[in-house]
Amino acid sequence: MHRRNLIKGFVALGACPICAEAARAASTEWGYAGPVGPEQWGHLDQTNLVCSAGMQQSPVDIRGAVKADIPHIAIGWHRGGGRMVNNGHTIQINLPQGSTLTRGDRVYELLEFHFHAPSEHHVAGKSFPMEAHFVHKDRNSDTVGVLGVFLKPGATNASFARLAAAFPATSGEEAAVDDVDPNELLPASLGYWTYEGSLTTPPCTENVDWMVATEPVDVDPADIERFTSLYPGNTRPIRAPNRRFILGLS
Repeated sequence: MHRRNLIKGFVALGACPICAEAARAASTEWGYAGPVGPEQWGHLDQTNLVCSAGMQQSPVDIRGAVKADIPHIAIGWHRGGGRMVNNGHTIQINLPQGSTLTRGDRVYELLEFHFHAPSEHHVAGKSFPMEAHFVHKDRNSDTVGVLGVFLKPGATNASFARLAAAFPATSGEEAAVDDVDPNELLPASLGYWTYEGSLTTPPCTENVDWMVATEPVDVDPADIERFTSLYPGNTRPIRAPNRRFILGLS
């Protein structure tokens, strides 16, 4: 219930167009297993039909990427206050306005980031322990731009460690994160793969410019365990590419 109120607040302020879709989906229970699992999403509510019938669904297995002259990514994310919420499906950090991702002539506003375990995207059949999704909204259209970053066990990442120490344990619970810096969750190199896809949760809308970083980020294994103790399997299975091209920097 708290999650729905939070979403309604964003919608009322006009601050989160993506949340309008999430609000519609929130009225129907869905999950990652059993009768409300991913293979049933399209049948749970008519607004989710594209989850079953869509031809540009995500995530995908990244293989055979075509080298191309794709624009470099420029990050303009700001450090500052945010709200971390356990929304019943993941841990999500909602951010204030002002942070951007620029790719060519497209400017996307950063709205929130959240986590999946194991990773939703695969690379040549291989998954990673976690994946962070940085969700943006195109300034000039209804297109969503999501930057995916793989997380793997290794050295401590200070930003992720601070978040992990404060993960809300129960659905609907929130926590303030006054010093969150999403930049610290980026790899040193911003090489990436890109393709046209969808949201990976209901209503699975096919309006997403996916950008998946080629270089993973190290985080402390204990911090991964803090997340998987809450969400050990919040991952949508790989979807068919259906003749889509996956592009990578040449």
